[in-house]
Amino acid sequence: MSQSLVIDFVSDVVCPWCAIGLASLERALEALGDDVDVSIRFHPFELTPGMGSEGEYVGPYLSKKYGLSAAQVADNQAQITARGTEVGFVFDFRDDSKKYNTFKAHRLLHWAGLQAGDAQLALKKALLLAYFSHNQNPDDIELLCDLAQQVGLDAEAARSVLESNQYAEDVLDAEQYWQQQGISSVPAMIFNNSYLVSGGQPEAALTRVIQEVLRRSEAAD
Repeated sequence: MSQSLVIDFVSDVVCPWCAIGLASLERALEALGDDVDVSIRFHPFELTPGMGSEGEYVGPYLSKKYGLSAAQVADNQAQITARGTEVGFVFDFRDDSKKYNTFKAHRLLHWAGLQAGDAQLALKKALLLAYFSHNQNPDDIELLCDLAQQVGLDAEAARSVLESNQYAEDVLDAEQYWQQQGISSVPAMIFNNSYLVSGGQPEAALTRVIQEVLRRSEAAD
């Protein structure tokens, strides 16, 4: 009989370590096979809440925000690209890559989480791929509707959500909730509401965490 594992995944779709963390998590879960009945729930965290719809170029944005030189930004991106390769995720950092506002994307992800099956997971992965691998704008309604359709969701229903203010309060409430729980950086993964892992951890580390969480859950039963 498989054990139940609920993972609350707090993240943003313009966070490279979130893409790495999710890819590592999926590899760790795949290695565990059918012994674990997994449910992943995605929650919003905005890295760029005040960003305008036109976005800002990544290099100057990171230099200004963190006080980094252009060489330091390039070095960080090279390290992220290498880590992505290790877990099978492609990053394409370019001089014209931009940071974008992600509030619409989070509203769409909230809606996807209300649908049946793994729609939210599929949409999350599609958003990360669109932004990091193809340099597409996750604030663009047409792109968001296309991605929704690609993962089997109703594109017109997605458009209805995006062209209204639907789920805005839900997203803001969720962001506030996780901040109140002490989440100040992402990714943050909470396993069975009891064990927090932060950052883009490697597959082996996540596998050990999952095994320990399951051992403790089994012992508690």
